[in-house]
Amino acid sequence: MQLDGHIQALRDDLARLAALGDEATARAAELLAVALEPALTRRVQEVLAEAALELTSQLGRSRVEVRLTGGEPELVVVPEEADEPAPAAEAFSARITLRLPESLKARIEAAAAREGVSVNTWLVQALQRAVEPRRPSAGSRSRLSGYGRS
Repeated sequence: MQLDGHIQALRDDLARLAALGDEATARAAELLAVALEPALTRRVQEVLAEAALELTSQLGRSRVEVRLTGGEPELVVVPEEADEPAPAAEAFSARITLRLPESLKARIEAAAAREGVSVNTWLVQALQRAVEPRRPSAGSRSRLSGYGRS
């Protein structure tokens, strides 16, 4: 993803707006554009990081990362590694009774069928994912995860 082109487009937009004023206004806009470039780049990267978090919440067994390659961000889908099976002593030894709406039950059955597992296995996996700590928290939206390569 080439951020330079988008940042240049914002600078051009600012210059066009400043052209409505006098020469001093145009010069002030030019100086502001140069000064704002690092902040604009950072803000765009923050938007990408938020988009990655939002997309990750919609993916089942994958996550989206923002990676910097040669200084340019890219969105990458990373499949999660297979969950380790529960230890034999712990495997399915507890029981609960769960009441849920029929429409939700049907959606769970469909999701389990798509993944080729039983409803019980699908629910256990979904609950395990739900209680595991999330990598990026809502408070760390300004942080990028991943790696950079040049």
